[in-house]
Amino acid sequence: MKLKLACADFAFPLLPHDRVLDLIAMLEFDGVDIGLFEGRSHLWPSKVFASPAKSGKELGRKLADRRLRCADVFLQMAPSFIPYAINHPEVARRRRARDWFLKTLDYANACGAKHVTTLPGVYFDDEKPANAWQRCCDELAWRVEQAKKQRIIFSIEAHVGSIVPKPKEALRLVRSVPGLTLTLDYTHFIRAGLPDSAAEPLIAFASHFHARGARKGRLQTSFPQNTIDYARVLRAMRKANYQGFIGVEYVWIDWEHCNEVDNLSETIQLRDFLREKVPKR
Repeated sequence: MKLKLACADFAFPLLPHDRVLDLIAMLEFDGVDIGLFEGRSHLWPSKVFASPAKSGKELGRKLADRRLRCADVFLQMAPSFIPYAINHPEVARRRRARDWFLKTLDYANACGAKHVTTLPGVYFDDEKPANAWQRCCDELAWRVEQAKKQRIIFSIEAHVGSIVPKPKEALRLVRSVPGLTLTLDYTHFIRAGLPDSAAEPLIAFASHFHARGARKGRLQTSFPQNTIDYARVLRAMRKANYQGFIGVEYVWIDWEHCNEVDNLSETIQLRDFLREKVPKR
């Protein structure tokens, strides 16, 4: 199994973006996970989408200068994942979400990325769950087709508070939308008290992977407190012939206690562990 490691640019929000890229290159990662998170990342969609191709090419040059690749472009349209959920009942909001998705594809193409991630959608209190689910499937199917036209792999991240907060729901969704893949993150399931084995069947549908420390009740923890068996994850990836990047994704935000660890030290420790444990054959 060939190990391809990326690091999230949003792991270090207190540094200017160019310095973040310098740091990731200095840490000898192969790639960068780019966060396009409106209102809370270095690169805001509302700004780079003024000229997606120009902005993407600029990022691509910066990455090439540092011998880095863009492993993934992750679009989030607002600090909260509800106002512009892809399956929002309001047509105007869904239309804007589609427009920003198309611009994300243009941006990804320009910077050399072959992978784009979004959030999967949510349930809404004032309607039947089946309606929200069907709109979710319809919107995701449209995105799969649009990404395919540009030869980009499209995935969603099953996460806390989403329409697919647990592995069984995520499996149902990815099977309901042909061509859809997963940016798989065990931490959202481990936080809920589920074992690694519950998430393992999703590896077969994963095109990207987020890794960090987590335990029951905590979405992000230090390496000593982590309960995810990443050596087992790597073995399961090898068995499934996983071809994507593993993105070391520590975040530093005031949500889910995610600002309570030393992201730099944790990134280095997990990077070294993954390098040591990757199956050689």
